[in-house]
Amino acid sequence: MQHVQTHGPLSAHGFAHPRRNVAALGVEPGMSVADFGSGSGIYVLHIAEALENFGHVYAIDVQRDLLQRVKNEAHRRGFKNVEVIWTDLEHEGASKIADGKLDLVLISNLLFQIDNKAALFHEAARILRPTGRLAVIDWRESYGGMGPQKADVVTQEKALALAHEHGFELQREFPAGAHHYGLIFRLTVHPKT
Repeated sequence: MQHVQTHGPLSAHGFAHPRRNVAALGVEPGMSVADFGSGSGIYVLHIAEALENFGHVYAIDVQRDLLQRVKNEAHRRGFKNVEVIWTDLEHEGASKIADGKLDLVLISNLLFQIDNKAALFHEAARILRPTGRLAVIDWRESYGGMGPQKADVVTQEKALALAHEHGFELQREFPAGAHHYGLIFRLTVHPKT
């Protein structure tokens, strides 16, 4: 697994639009949400804000230092509904979240960083409620090295295929930023664990 910051400074410079994207995801108070590969936590903090302290958001990442920063920033902002989980999502059951517990899983700027992409989709399917949704946001292309290396880009078509292989059906696309695609899926087949 590559250890790359997933929601770094590029997000702050207008390439992706976390606040607008969280609104597009339909995050509402009372929901339970996980951000796979939460990185610097920009999405986690916007999700926590949208939950208005009713509900729960899990920041899940392999980088312990980033999770500590997310935890500290959530505390500083008074969010009591943020939980950090240090783990490698390329392993089955890695999130440590109970089966069928979540309303939404976000996979943002992560697909291009990992080898075992199937594990991500399987884990999302495992922890989502039957009515839950999966959101995928990732780079459309490399943009001359501004995003991931060209060989690592996971195209929208590939993301659609991966999701479909793991029991997800596309609900809709949304504009995630000038250089990103945004996809929202619903679970059609619950995985056997």
